[in-house]
Amino acid sequence: MLNIALRTLRARWATFAGSFVALALGVGLIATMGLALAATLNAPHRAPERFAAAPVVVRGTDTLRVTTAHGVREKRLDRPRPVPAATAAALARLGRTVQDRTFPVRADGTPAGTVGHAWSAAAFTPYRLTAGRAPATPGEIVTTGGWAAPGARVTLHTPDGVSAARTVVGTVVRTVVGTAPDSGFEDPGFEDPGFEHAGFEHAVFFTDAEAARLAPRIDTVVVYADPAAVRASAPGDLDVLTGDDRRRADPDPDRDSEALTTVNALLGTAGGVTGFVSVFVVASTFAFAVAQRRREFALLRAAGAAPRQLRRLVIVEAAVVGAVASAAGCVLGRFGAPRLAAWLVDADIAPSWFAIGGDAWPYWTAFGTGLGVALAGAWAASRRAGRVGPMEALREASVDRRTMTAGRWVAGGGLLLLGLGLLVRQVLTDPSDALHRKTYTTQPMLLITAFALLAPVVVGPLTKALAWLPARLPGIAGRLVRENVLAGVRRTAAVAAPVLITVALAGSLLGVTATVNAAKAAETRAQSAADFVVTSDAGGLDAATVARVRALPGLDAAAIAPTTVCRLEDGVALVKDEARAVDPAALAAVTNLPVTAGKVTDLDDRSIVVNEEWPQHTVGSQVDVWLGDGRRTSLRIAAVLRTGTGGNGAYVTPLNAPGASPDRIDVRLRAGTDAGRAAGAAAALRAAVAPGGGHVLSKEQWLAVSYPATSRQTRIGTLLVLGIALLYSCIALANTLVMATADRVRDLAVLRLAGATLGQVLRMVAAEALLIVAVGTTLGAGVAALNLLGVKAALAALSVPSSPVVIPWTATGAAVAVCALLAVPAAVIPARLALRGRAVGLVGGRE
Repeated sequence: MLNIALRTLRARWATFAGSFVALALGVGLIATMGLALAATLNAPHRAPERFAAAPVVVRGTDTLRVTTAHGVREKRLDRPRPVPAATAAALARLGRTVQDRTFPVRADGTPAGTVGHAWSAAAFTPYRLTAGRAPATPGEIVTTGGWAAPGARVTLHTPDGVSAARTVVGTVVRTVVGTAPDSGFEDPGFEDPGFEHAGFEHAVFFTDAEAARLAPRIDTVVVYADPAAVRASAPGDLDVLTGDDRRRADPDPDRDSEALTTVNALLGTAGGVTGFVSVFVVASTFAFAVAQRRREFALLRAAGAAPRQLRRLVIVEAAVVGAVASAAGCVLGRFGAPRLAAWLVDADIAPSWFAIGGDAWPYWTAFGTGLGVALAGAWAASRRAGRVGPMEALREASVDRRTMTAGRWVAGGGLLLLGLGLLVRQVLTDPSDALHRKTYTTQPMLLITAFALLAPVVVGPLTKALAWLPARLPGIAGRLVRENVLAGVRRTAAVAAPVLITVALAGSLLGVTATVNAAKAAETRAQSAADFVVTSDAGGLDAATVARVRALPGLDAAAIAPTTVCRLEDGVALVKDEARAVDPAALAAVTNLPVTAGKVTDLDDRSIVVNEEWPQHTVGSQVDVWLGDGRRTSLRIAAVLRTGTGGNGAYVTPLNAPGASPDRIDVRLRAGTDAGRAAGAAAALRAAVAPGGGHVLSKEQWLAVSYPATSRQTRIGTLLVLGIALLYSCIALANTLVMATADRVRDLAVLRLAGATLGQVLRMVAAEALLIVAVGTTLGAGVAALNLLGVKAALAALSVPSSPVVIPWTATGAAVAVCALLAVPAAVIPARLALRGRAVGLVGGRE
């Protein structure tokens, strides 16, 4: 059997070349994604940076740990607690201590995220003066990063709300700390020439007294004493860090793992879609390749071959092609994965150190997937091959019969009902789930598969509808194109499948994302009664700026500070919710929140406003929560908001959001303000926020800047998914068309003998390709329409203000155009090459 299979592969290499290409590319994509995913599983080890030269570091814990019946649950705190002054004094009795404070500062020319420190804390990194001297008076500073040279005068905005001119008296650079392997003591090693700043922060250093005045809160205490004695003196809500644990006190110590989590999520989604597209196209290609050989199987049956022998032959052929193509795909994956990693780094999605490792499991996974798909597709096709009767060898007509088997009806109908059922269930039971990225990314897969399986049922009616006008034009060309497409239903369905995938994914992913973003913008617009919104490039607004805005006459102003609250759900899951700290009376004046029960004005320091997603959302009931600094408290529910698109989080008072700084101020002109007074109020508002670095935007300007709110990573991830799907689908489309055209040489030669010119035949082939692309586009548009209607129904169920369904005409049209531009030459060129010989010889079988 193996010998016969190898001879068949050699004799019909053109037929199997299509299956080989589709499978090799599919396995290559899976291997590429697998290798990139494997590289996201482990972040590199990093030594302490901010406190690399500090012996013992004491700071408030940054992790909330809650013991449940199923173990300890952890969440990162929004803001660690400060070190109490009494604790700092107790630690000072153990040995020399240095108090460290970190606070935001801003000036023209400073990098984003610049922070201030006391000069004595510079020794812990350690920083070394490269020019000038240490600060000695309150008006002197030392900088990193080279953005200001010694002697320069800079106007620096600090947390006290005052912008004052200060003199740069020195610049510093970080010195890398090394560990002597024998001594165990850490010593300054070398100055890294690549550091224009510390690498993990941009810093400005003040005198110790000035830093304490600007930021009274003690963030960290460095202690020169025995670690055991320090632990004995530190309360349980403080962390005592030594050795590598000191990295936990660095700014954003989890940035490497968090960056990998983002990349992992992106590649996981892209890999899932890639795997689906690959498997879908490969299975379709294998099935079409077997369907093309019905006459050959009939001849074998006439020669005495048993059905089981035909089935075994098909499976052996698939095993040989699958093994070789999967091996080739693994080679492609090894070539493509490093280039994908480099692209992720260049696009600032992955950190600069991200690279492909030496894991072997992605290769085995990709190889096994490819071989398994080939065998599965061949097994299904072999059952049809075994049912071919000997008399079919005498058939001259190439009209497809019985394109829908019982198994295809069951699978296609079942998947269609399942997909529609899931859409309905989401709308009725959990409409907010339909707005999640994972849901609307994976939801189309069921419907794509169902539409592809049921395509032979609708190909006929669709073809007749799309070709209605061309078939009625003068001449025979339009009718001939229509009848050729109708005669080859399997061919039409196989060629239309890649177009179906491309259009369905483009319409679903981009359309749902844009529709949800439009709904969020409409919801925010409806909820905000503000005329102006004050924001800051520094990310926070100081108390002095807030006070100046509130003091302006004729205005209502609400400062809104982002924070978090944690809660236990079902006694097992520790859930972290986004929240906002507001003054209740001011909030009611500038917002129209979607309240379903209670009143927002009832919010006070002993209560909370929640939304309907909370299991406990009865007005007046008590809920146990952990605040942003880890303190546990019980709060009464004052009001309940609709869930909406997910932006209606919890609300607390500033007392329950310790350390949270407002990131915006919503401002509303009081009723009765005329145009002239409104213009004056706007000018006064700009003057009030200017000293604190604030910007005044109208509500519409703020909405335009803030929404659509698709993150850059999500946008790039969606484009990556669509790009891979489009590339692979186009290759599969061209591949399938070449296979289909090569199988029609006799039919085309008969047309030549009937009097058609070569140009007429080629134009007919091109028109057939375009008609099939139109069929695939219509099927894909049907999948996208169902998904968009499901999201629209979910938004209606969530009572989101009316917003349009956004159809991505440009992107979808571009995808269809690419498919059409590729389909025409993929059909015409093989036909032109096949018709080089005499038509009589081609009809007689001497191709």
